[in-house]
Amino acid sequence: MIDQKDSLAREVDEELRREQLLKLWERYGTYVVLLAVLIIAGIGGYKYLESRRLAAAEAAGAQLALAGREASENKQAEAQSTLEQIAANSPSGYATLARLRLAAALGASGKESDAVVAYDALAKESGVDPILSDYAQLQAAMLRIDTASFTEMQNRLTRLTGEANAWRYSARELLALAAEKAGMTAEAREEYQRLLSDRGTPPSIAERARVVMAMLTEAEMAKAAPTPAEPAAAQSPEGARQGGSSPINTK
Repeated sequence: MIDQKDSLAREVDEELRREQLLKLWERYGTYVVLLAVLIIAGIGGYKYLESRRLAAAEAAGAQLALAGREASENKQAEAQSTLEQIAANSPSGYATLARLRLAAALGASGKESDAVVAYDALAKESGVDPILSDYAQLQAAMLRIDTASFTEMQNRLTRLTGEANAWRYSARELLALAAEKAGMTAEAREEYQRLLSDRGTPPSIAERARVVMAMLTEAEMAKAAPTPAEPAAAQSPEGARQGGSSPINTK
């Protein structure tokens, strides 16, 4: 008897739940279907956009490789045209690489001022990958090393010398060179010593720092060495006769 009552109660509960679900479906079923459609459409749209991005990246990579081949074959005009197309139409990362190559080509062709302008524009542009932005700033400083003041070089390089910066070793070497060119030997020695004290300094940069430090030390020692005394001037025969004893009169 008890089992029959329990069974009847369960059937009543299930019927009530079905009625409640039907009411909820009648009220919100359309929205549920619409939400499901939107989710499916969103996933499909994301997959489509992702495939488009991958295709664009592959095309840009192929064009970048083509520009490299054209440059190696001395087809400079074709290489420049290809790079300009990449810079104008490709995803941001590839476009930035193309612009860096165009700036480098300007510097190599003797148009250093134009190259500095191009590098500076990249360094200041928002949205550019920080590593590439800092690289552009470093390249601009390299092109300015022979004409810029030490203060300008400090302004360009100080931020790049920080411990977390990927280009810190090249920036420190360049800052040391700028100090040396400006006649600021103490500042140059400090930067070179900083490079030599850092175990992470690349071997090529460390070797150059050792060579320059040796040259600076040698120059300082030569400057500090006492000047050798000048030899006494030889007396003339006339002076010898005047300064010597009087001849003996034999008469």
